[in-house]
Amino acid sequence: MTGLAPGRRTGVIKHVADPRITDLPTATSAVRFRPDFGQRFIVTVDNEEEFDWSQPIRREGHTLHSVTRLIRFQEFCEGVGVVPVYLVDYPIATSPAACEALRPAVMAGRAEVGVQLHPWVSPPHKEDINEFNSFASNLPPGLEADKFRRLRDAIEAGFGSPPLIYRAGRYGVGPATANILSANGIAIDSSVRARFDYSSGGGPNFRDHPVTPWWINRGAGLMELPLTTVYWGLLRQLGPWLYPRMWRVPALRGVLAQIGLLERIPLTPEGVTLEEAIRGIDIALDEGLPVLVFSFHSPSLAPGFTPYVRTEDELDALYDWWRGVFAYLRQRAIPPTSIKGIMDAVELA
Repeated sequence: MTGLAPGRRTGVIKHVADPRITDLPTATSAVRFRPDFGQRFIVTVDNEEEFDWSQPIRREGHTLHSVTRLIRFQEFCEGVGVVPVYLVDYPIATSPAACEALRPAVMAGRAEVGVQLHPWVSPPHKEDINEFNSFASNLPPGLEADKFRRLRDAIEAGFGSPPLIYRAGRYGVGPATANILSANGIAIDSSVRARFDYSSGGGPNFRDHPVTPWWINRGAGLMELPLTTVYWGLLRQLGPWLYPRMWRVPALRGVLAQIGLLERIPLTPEGVTLEEAIRGIDIALDEGLPVLVFSFHSPSLAPGFTPYVRTEDELDALYDWWRGVFAYLRQRAIPPTSIKGIMDAVELA
C-alpha cells in the first residue's frame, strides 16, 4: 500500500503518546518509498517578511519589498521543471501582492504552499517579544496552537490550497508541535535542521538527528522531512562527534574545511558556494538519501535584505548557483519532486 493521504482537520489536538519531533527516531520509524521513487530533490523557500537580522526581534517594523521578486523565481523554477514549496508566514499569507504573485501557480500545481510560523508576527499577540519566545515551542501549547491555526487558515484563504507541510520559524518545534500539526491536516514537518544546535538561544538541538525521513506519528500520518546537511572531508565519519566540539574555536572549523578534513555543508545558496553544494550533493547521494531538501529565505530574492544578497550582482550569483545545482542534479539523473510526489510515493505497509 502506497500514498500518504492528507490529514483530516479535526480542530482537536489528539494526544497519542505525545510524539515529539525533537525525539531521536528509532530504526523502525524510517519512512520507506516505492522502489521507483529512487532519489529526488525538493526546493523549499522560507517565505517571510524582511527584517534586520542583526537586531533584536520586533513585532513591528518589517517590510515586504521582496514579494515582487517571487514572480521571477517562480518563472525560473517553472523553466526547469521544479515545483518550489513556499513555506509562508503570516505577513506573507495576508499580503495581497504575495497571494496575487503565487496563487495562480499554486492552483495549477506549479508551486506548493506550506506553513512557516514566525510567532512574533502571528496573532494572537499574547506573549512578550524576546529571543526565547521567538521559538514557538516555548509558548504555552494553547497559544502555539492558536497562532498555527490562524496562520494555516490565512494561507488556505490567500492561496486557495490547504497547506500540507510545516516548518517552524527558527526551527522551533517542541513537545506540543506534532499534535498541533496532526490536528490541523499537516502531513509533513520539515523543521529539523539536522546537525545544527539552537539550544543556546532557547531553541531545539538537532545535532544528532538523521537527514533521512522518519515517522513522527505513523498512526496520524505525520512524517519528518529534515533539511539536508552533510559532513564532507576525510574526517566526515567523525563529523557528528568532532564538529560540535569545536564550537569554542570556530576558526578551526574553517581551517579543517580548507584543508579537506571536515566541513558541514547545508544544501542552501546562502553562505554555501556552488562547489561546496556539489560536494554535499555527492555525499547525500552516496549515502542513499531518498530526498535532498534544499532551502533558502525569500528576502534573498532582492538585494539588501539578508547578509547573503546585498547587491544585484550577488542576486545574479544566487540564480547562477541554482542553475549550477539544477544542472548537476540533471547530470546525476536526480529528478525534482514535490510534496504531492513525496506523499504519493510513501509506502504505508
